[in-house]
Order: sequence, then structure tokens, then C-alpha cells
Amino acid sequence: MNYPNIPLYINGEFLDHTNRDVKEVFNPVNHECIGLMACASQADLDYALESSQQAFLRWKKTSPITRSEILRTFAKLAREKAAEIGRNITLDQGKPLKEAIAEVTVCAEHAEWHAEECRRIYGRVIPPRNPNVQQLVVREPLGVCLAFSPWNFPFNQAIRKISAAIAAGCTIIVKGSGDTPSAVYAIAQLFHEAGLPNGVLNVIWGDSNFISDYMIKSPIIQKISFTGSTPVGKN
Repeated sequence: MNYPNIPLYINGEFLDHTNRDVKEVFNPVNHECIGLMACASQADLDYALESSQQAFLRWKKTSPITRSEILRTFAKLAREKAAEIGRNITLDQGKPLKEAIAEVTVCAEHAEWHAEECRRIYGRVIPPRNPNVQQLVVREPLGVCLAFSPWNFPFNQAIRKISAAIAAGCTIIVKGSGDTPSAVYAIAQLFHEAGLPNGVLNVIWGDSNFISDYMIKSPIIQKISFTGSTPVGKN
């Protein structure tokens, strides 16, 4: 089947399961183990946080034109590799192949939308009471974002969060679903190939309770996006 083993993606490096805990990835149709997924240690999480913070100091100063070009390149690559990515989504998530491929191609449009929006992050000039005063609103990137994406639309839900953060000049750490990891892994590969600078996107896997508790408490994290079940959200 050639389903990939799923590594971490931190600071532009794909880190495999060597010397790390692993989780098996199963085909939901026949419950066959189709691959292994590397699980992040505390040291890996610290590495992701530090690389995201350092990358933000550079990425926030990057021209919106550059961000737009990278997002457009991602969209082009996603369309070219949609069949391969969709096949792996079908293997670990179970949806029909046609729907899995369509999920990828539609998400290319999400990336293109943000590629255009990031060129129009305008501020405002506010009429002041005093004619000698100039009042401006300037939009600035917030910082390091943390995103949790679900299993049911693994490519769609993740790329919405990632594209918005990247376009705005933020960096982002993504914890994808351990049940359907191939989609978020593919997103990391595509952005890597598109030339996204190291640390702007980091992808981690592993124990959800441990990761969420550790990462949410970090002062480095400035924004959290969560899509998932109500019980997990409460915890």
C-alpha cells in the first residue's frame, strides 16, 4: 500500500520515530496496521515552541507578497499531488477516494483565498478631533498559534487554520488527529516543498492530553484554534 510512516515536522526537519514512542495507524475498514506515527516527547514540544517563536521574529517582517507566493505554490502542488494524498486519506480515514481527492483540491482554493487576503491586510485612518493629530490602525501579526484539527476532514480543517495564520504573518504549531495523520503530514510536505521558512509551520503528534496541557500553558502560545468534540474541548 506504501502508506507512509508519519514523522514529526519541526523547524523544517522531518523527525522519524527513532528513539521516540510510536502509535500505530490503522485502516478503519479492516483494522490493519498500515503505518507508524512518531509521538512527540517534551523535548520535541520545547523544540517546536522555540523554533516557532524564533521563526515568528523573522516571518512577521516578511512581505505579504512573499507569503502570498508561498500559499499559491502550495495550492499548485496540492492539486498536482491530490490523487496520492487522497489515497492515503482513504486508507487511514475511510472516506471514498473521490471525496478524499476532492477534499484536497478544494483546499487548494482555501490557500489561494488567503494568498489574496494577505495582500489586503489594510489598516485604517481615523478622523481625529484634533486636526494636529493623526490616528492610525495598523494590523500586526499576533505571534505563535496552536491548532488542533480533527479526524473527519483532516486536510480541510487543518489547512483553514494553517493558511490563515501563515497569511497573517503568524507561525503555527499543529496537532493533527492521530487516527488520520497522513493529511497533515502531506500539508507539511507541501509547504516544505513550497519554500516555507523553517519553523513557520510545525507539526506534532502524540498523547493528546499531554500535548494540550503542556502547550496551552506555554507563554509562547498567543492564539489557540480547536476543532473537535465537546468532551475533549472541556478537558
